[in-house]
Amino acid sequence: MKNMNEQELEQFIHRQLRAQPPRRAPRTLETRVLAALEQRAAIAWYHKSWAYWPAAVRSAFLAVATGVAGAALTACYLFSTGATATNLGGEVAARFSWATRLGAVLNGVSEFISLVIRNVPPLWLYGGVAFVAMMYVTFFGLGAAAYRTLYRSN
Repeated sequence: MKNMNEQELEQFIHRQLRAQPPRRAPRTLETRVLAALEQRAAIAWYHKSWAYWPAAVRSAFLAVATGVAGAALTACYLFSTGATATNLGGEVAARFSWATRLGAVLNGVSEFISLVIRNVPPLWLYGGVAFVAMMYVTFFGLGAAAYRTLYRSN
């Protein structure tokens, strides 16, 4: 064989590989593929990822989740501004006495949290955010290294 440059060698190898006859698939491949497709089709939509959910169910879930999150944020805001369960829902407090106690506890907790946050130096908050970000990057890197080590093709 003569000395070839890189492009000629590439073309030679390409011609030789194209000249090879196509390989036949195993006889059991078709049955295995069809069985796998049937198994995937038998899985219920709610066991699949979000993309496979029906559009109406996704919309309803988003509406409910948005409503719950909005209610929770509103309640946190109102309790942090000094509102209690008595003036938020007098009817609820009248029918459920535990609601008043729960409102008082939540109000106390929100006041405590706001007091702690106001007294923490901003540098500590920035340092905490930086620490969490660095830990996230570290764990992501460790996960990527572990994945490469465990699933490296040999």
